[in-house]
Amino acid sequence: MAQPNILVYLLRRDLRVSDNPILHHLSTSSDHGFTHFLPLCVLPANQIELSGFIKDGGASPFPEAKSSVGRYWRCGPHRAKFLGESVWDVKQSLEAIGSGLAIRVGMVGDTVKSLLGGLKNETHKVGAVWMTGCEGTEEKRDENDVASICKKDGVKFKVWTDEKYLIDDRDVNVESPEELPDIFTTYRKSAEPLREKPRAVLPTPEKGSLPPFPALSAIPSQTTPFSIPETREDLVESLVKPVKAFLPNIPPFPENATSAHPFEGGESVAQTRLNHLVQSEGMKNYKDTRNGLIGTEFSTKLSAYLALGCVTSRQIHHILVGYEDGTNKAFESVDGYGGGENEGTKAIRFELLWRDYMRLCHQKFKHKLFRLEGFKSGADEYKEGDKKIKWKFPDTNKAPPTQEPDAARISKILERFLDGTTGMGLIDASQRELIHTGYTSNRARQNVASFLAKHLGIDWRYGAEWYEMLLVDYDVSSNWANWQYVSGVGNDPRGELRIFNPVKQAFDYDKDGSYVRSWVPEVSKLEKLENLFQAWTASEEDLRAAGLEGNVMVTDPVKRIEFSVDGKPAKPNKRPFFRRRGQGRGGVDGATGKESMPPSGSDESQGNSPSAGAPASENGADKPPRPPYRATGAPRGRGGGHRGQQRGYHGTRGGGGRPRGRYAPPGQGHHHHWEAAPLQSDV
Repeated sequence: MAQPNILVYLLRRDLRVSDNPILHHLSTSSDHGFTHFLPLCVLPANQIELSGFIKDGGASPFPEAKSSVGRYWRCGPHRAKFLGESVWDVKQSLEAIGSGLAIRVGMVGDTVKSLLGGLKNETHKVGAVWMTGCEGTEEKRDENDVASICKKDGVKFKVWTDEKYLIDDRDVNVESPEELPDIFTTYRKSAEPLREKPRAVLPTPEKGSLPPFPALSAIPSQTTPFSIPETREDLVESLVKPVKAFLPNIPPFPENATSAHPFEGGESVAQTRLNHLVQSEGMKNYKDTRNGLIGTEFSTKLSAYLALGCVTSRQIHHILVGYEDGTNKAFESVDGYGGGENEGTKAIRFELLWRDYMRLCHQKFKHKLFRLEGFKSGADEYKEGDKKIKWKFPDTNKAPPTQEPDAARISKILERFLDGTTGMGLIDASQRELIHTGYTSNRARQNVASFLAKHLGIDWRYGAEWYEMLLVDYDVSSNWANWQYVSGVGNDPRGELRIFNPVKQAFDYDKDGSYVRSWVPEVSKLEKLENLFQAWTASEEDLRAAGLEGNVMVTDPVKRIEFSVDGKPAKPNKRPFFRRRGQGRGGVDGATGKESMPPSGSDESQGNSPSAGAPASENGADKPPRPPYRATGAPRGRGGGHRGQQRGYHGTRGGGGRPRGRYAPPGQGHHHHWEAAPLQSDV
């Protein structure tokens, strides 16, 4: 009897059986030469905390899987749950077509080495190890480790291109990553028209078309001290249990809040969701609804499935074409059926191209994606116009002695930013939604990132790592490239000018305050929106009625933005808990509000001006109708017009002067509009 010749397929972020290039090749090729096929999924110890897989209280041989800057879990409870569900789903899908999946935990290279050694001892020959490529630095290192191990053992090794993107790598019109334009719009124009670019999807292998799964007795077991659960529920529990307590005191889930992402992981759920989005007209209405904040239908919620490869961008494109061209009878009753591309489906493709672009940026910039300075120059500062801004650090070993506020105070501010008690309603609501559900909207993400980096001036990597831990749809390229983008150290052509005013944004996108009231119940009794979005602006009487007397979000907000409603300053008749002393030192926030520094008697009175105070306007592309409020308080600058105002913004001359005058409406004078970048393309 001939010696078995086994192909090992190492799954990572390609957790699906449909539109899968490796499975398609094996199921359609008659001369691959393999007698057996062993799909393998390794949960990597450097990215996922594995202590939940140890029985009887044993110790893990690996360091805790925590981030390098903030020391947060690399994979928090929401993504851990989604990952476990997705792995089990692809296991069941493989079994349904006559194959299977071996699940292991540990370092990828070590696991492959142990597997090859064990199979050789059972007189089985491993002919090759295949895997699809990933862009992450750690994933590239894993590929190199596996390649080296295979070479030593005389095993063939191949990295396949995972064809899960909108435009296949073979069709990208750049010869090398270095040629990728640094501006997305330039790349987008070179790639259009998008509807004609995607390749056809690959069919799901028929049952019995793959080489058989090896006998379980021949597959080496998991190395000690770990054990692999035998049920879906136990697998999820093993992943989630060690990382549940990521905050010392996680507040209870608010009574009036609902998750915008209650979906389970896996290819089968992704396909169900994809069909639902067309049937419900979610795809058709996407452009009009994508900036929503509440509910499951304002965006596609496909991003988590895309991140793990449970669904591909070209599968999304394919189902849209069936609806647009009128060839998929399942969508016959849907409005717009057979009417061609519409504004909603066009916007979906735009977002999918953005994901492609972030991945290509990762190819181009590699490890620079994780540097404080991004891919620009400067070790601990970034450029804002003609001015260099020093980042603020919560770590005493990193913060310079002259940093104001000092590291201890910045640490407290960061802590409040993370747990959603800044006093800025929209920011706090988003952070608490993230804590409880692993999800927050694209609109909220942009505001959160801008607030940390531009308003507070804190090392943006703390925010990126926090999102890495908690986002259910975390994708290494999208997360890190977009945090750089919004923080002003990435490839945003207006990086130093892109500032989101979270008060204006709350008025624009949470028009009745439902979102903030849902996730920040402490402030829910405040009736006026300007008070809801910044509780410190409420009167003593309203604060007392709301039960907010002495609340830190009122007594010590980490940032104050004085905002004008209906042409009148949004200030309380009497400020009950603090008194402003001396001249303020803040500049104007963006084009729409006047920032006020904390009173000189508070811990925040020194050095807590926004890290970027240049005039800005956000998202001219989908700007809502102008609401009945205006910003007031342009700082007096020396000189006139544009130059004087710019100096006032930046604080180089006249930045602390008495406010006077009004700003021009957005889009007039020296204010700018641009296409807002999604912090994590939410499709």
